[in-house]
Amino acid sequence: MKAGAASVLAVDIDPWTETAIRLNALLNGVDVSSAASDLIGTGRDADVYLAGDVFYDKSFADRIVPWLSALAKDGADVLVGDPGRAYCPRDRMEMLSTYQVPVTRALEDSEVKKTTVWRFLNKELG
Repeated sequence: MKAGAASVLAVDIDPWTETAIRLNALLNGVDVSSAASDLIGTGRDADVYLAGDVFYDKSFADRIVPWLSALAKDGADVLVGDPGRAYCPRDRMEMLSTYQVPVTRALEDSEVKKTTVWRFLNKELG
């Protein structure tokens, strides 16, 4: 919303994230809708899709990569933040930027995690 979006729908299959979304929106002074549902496979309904750290599991990556690729091919801007997960399909994306992000040592193996923002390419791969 702060970048000028007309509306934002934040979606996660974990119902606990709705509280985090609400608190983040309040802290940033923006209005954000949220839903605890699985949208994978649905048609394009937005101009921009943002996904964070979604390539942590092979079976989940196998589900989400074709969908994100199809959204990009259909003209959506699909951006993904990834901290170097094994199932990240780097061959289907272009690197935009890399950041050093402070993290909690209790959850990660270090105090800073290198995270890259990628854009899905909007073409078929041969």
